Amino acid sequence: MDRSKQGDSAHGLEASLIQFINLHHFSSLKLRDSTEKAKKDAIRSARRVSELLVDSVNREVQESFVMQKRIEIEIRALAANILQFGKLTDQWLAASHSINTAIKEIGDFENWMKTMEFDCKSINAAICNIHQE
Repeated sequence: MDRSKQGDSAHGLEASLIQFINLHHFSSLKLRDSTEKAKKDAIRSARRVSELLVDSVNREVQESFVMQKRIEIEIRALAANILQFGKLTDQWLAASHSINTAIKEIGDFENWMKTMEFDCKSINAAICNIHQE
């Protein structure tokens, strides 16, 4: 019976070892599946974070681009206004120069008239003096 006990014991040990190997294999498969699922979840999350970051950066770039276009439009409008004001300033300068010239001519005419009046009075006084003598 010793041999049959040893055979039963060897068979029981073999069965336990097979059960342990199967349990280990099952645990390994479960762990691999869990690890694979976690890896896929991590990749999916990383991809989503990456997409959100790109969207955020793209939105900021797009806003910057829109603001740049608005600034360029404002610069063009201001440049047109500056050009228009420059032309108006030139017109005002020309008009003020014309007015100054006209005033100067009026002043010259006034001086000429005063000179003529003085000359006429002098001639009149001379005629009166000649006539009284």
